[in-house]
Amino acid sequence: MSKYLIEVPHDADRIECYRAVQILLSTGNHFLTNADWGCHDHVHMAWFFAEVDSKEEALRIVPPFYREKTKVTLLNKFNLREVDEILSHHDAHKEVH
Repeated sequence: MSKYLIEVPHDADRIECYRAVQILLSTGNHFLTNADWGCHDHVHMAWFFAEVDSKEEALRIVPPFYREKTKVTLLNKFNLREVDEILSHHDAHKEVH
């Protein structure tokens, strides 16, 4: 399984904002009921993480009405050793030319 960040935007209109919150919370889906919201800071978006097998599966968590504007990002981690090796290989290759 991979980890994804799912960002679900919604309209800034006060009623539409609360309607979006109501829709997402009423799904009963664990991911959606634990979403974080930016509405109080005028960023009308819900964010949540999901560990699923694909971007498509992550998108299916979102109610159909919001899917078109939803952004799904595959997340990864780096470690310093891995990055150092890549950069040293790149720098060595660069010096050859």
